[in-house]
Amino acid sequence: MLKYVTKRLLLGLLTLFVLVAITFTMTRLMPGSPLQSKNVSGELLEKMEAQYGLDKPVVQQFFIYCKNMLHGDLGTSYKKIGTNVTTIISQTMYPTLRLGLVTFILVLVVGISAGVMMAKAKTNFSRGAWLTGLTLGVSVPNFLVALLLMILFGVILNVCPIIGLSTPKHFILPAIAQGLYPISAVARLTQSSYEEVVRQDYITMAKAKGISKSTILFRHILKNAMLPVITYMGPMVAFLLTGSVTTEKIFSIPGLGREFTNAIMNHDYTVVMGITIFMGAIIIVCNLLADIICAIVDPRTRKSM
Repeated sequence: MLKYVTKRLLLGLLTLFVLVAITFTMTRLMPGSPLQSKNVSGELLEKMEAQYGLDKPVVQQFFIYCKNMLHGDLGTSYKKIGTNVTTIISQTMYPTLRLGLVTFILVLVVGISAGVMMAKAKTNFSRGAWLTGLTLGVSVPNFLVALLLMILFGVILNVCPIIGLSTPKHFILPAIAQGLYPISAVARLTQSSYEEVVRQDYITMAKAKGISKSTILFRHILKNAMLPVITYMGPMVAFLLTGSVTTEKIFSIPGLGREFTNAIMNHDYTVVMGITIFMGAIIIVCNLLADIICAIVDPRTRKSM
């Protein structure tokens, strides 16, 4: 088990390094200089670039950045003069993580419940209705869902606030908009896995022994049916973090997503790099935790390690 975790951790670190390299290259390919503005002359621009090390070759800049990153230094913002990137991340990560946690819980509760209800549906009409709803949830992009929810419940009906995350009520629309796709995905995974587990011989044996329905459901069916859902948790966290970029922009949430889009528009290389590294690290850790949980739940996975 320890060997497997170490191997996965090293693979995650390698993935993070590749992500840093690609992001660094992409930021340097962006046209213009991050320090360029109408009030800065050509001579002053050269001096400022020399101060930030932007006059050096790109390869040298990359290795300098990696060296500083290993010491916990993600640099300073080019637009917010004197502000460290770590400070910007610490100030903006809480709204994103809070919204992500609320959405994550919503996805698990609603998605698993919907999947079980769809699997237990007895008529073709009810199954078709569930399938249609889940297909729409997967097909419609989250930014469109966010706009529709904002117009309907925030403007027309005026029952939910649409700006910020100052109260629990503010989480409703962003969480639904951000979680609709993973809810649909989790529901489909739960439904197909539930139907497969129910057909197994040990479920028939448990029913023949007279074990209560609740015990069979939670101890035998859901325990084994949740393995695909647990495996999906890593990609789901990645989707929630990347989806927060558009959600936070639409609902004016001062989180990492909105800061990330602003940094791209302002050519603020160091902020783009810092947020990318932070999000990438969270995704890698969540994937590792999902694999460990799968190994604990399923003995067969544990033996394969």
